[in-house]
Amino acid sequence: MKIGFIGLGNLGRAMAQHLISEGLKLTVWNRTIEKTAGLHAEIADSPAALISKVDMVILNLSESTAVREVLTGERGLLQGEVKGKIILDTTTNHFNDVIEFRDLAARIGLSYLEAPVMGSVVPASQGNLTILVSGDEGVYRTSLPVLQMIGKTIHFLKTPGLATKMKLINNLCLGSFMATIAEAVAFGEAAGMEKEKILEILSGGAGNSTVLNGKRDKLLHEDFTPHFSSAMIYKDLHYLQDLARVMNRPLWTAGIPKELFGLAIARGERDSDFSAVYRILK
Repeated sequence: MKIGFIGLGNLGRAMAQHLISEGLKLTVWNRTIEKTAGLHAEIADSPAALISKVDMVILNLSESTAVREVLTGERGLLQGEVKGKIILDTTTNHFNDVIEFRDLAARIGLSYLEAPVMGSVVPASQGNLTILVSGDEGVYRTSLPVLQMIGKTIHFLKTPGLATKMKLINNLCLGSFMATIAEAVAFGEAAGMEKEKILEILSGGAGNSTVLNGKRDKLLHEDFTPHFSSAMIYKDLHYLQDLARVMNRPLWTAGIPKELFGLAIARGERDSDFSAVYRILK
């Protein structure tokens, strides 16, 4: 199977590089061509040209507007030779948009799987992401060998839209935990504790979590180079609030963390790792 890849941000590049290390010969396209530098892959000059050369295209983009542009924009994917091919979209999209993307693809004989991933740059570079997949089961089975190169754990949630909704629900925990951990560290320092000791105690107590373990060094050394940015978690929590509104359900614990990440963005941390909310709280 010939594979294309679109979206070489922090996470996407780590995923693409891992697939190359697994022996796949990728064809890639990125809006910013400079991000393809050093990647041992063929470079297509447009999404349409890329899909015409491959059997499957993996997308890893920032949000649904970017996905729509890649699909329907000038020389977009839908303008290429698409019959019988697969789009594997690992973007965290809006739950309404994935249904539209699936329908757009189906009209021209193109299969679309939503497959948002859980995890950051390090597990992506190791093929250890968790993947949530919704769509046609036959297409899922065909795509499984590639999915297994990307993720260690794969959950097939057949109903279209469900994988995306579950990813947003997961990020409720992610954003809430990060905001609480950041505030606990900042509050502990204000109370007179050393940061390293605070992190040690939280790790052995109620703060112990994959979020704390993954962000401990960033908090300790205040190195907020992005693995997952403040802009991304803010976007995801906003999408989740949209879902709550559609469902006519209250959503108690998303609002304050979302606004904290919004404040981080307003104070210049848009492209910093989302753990930089610590600097705002401190």
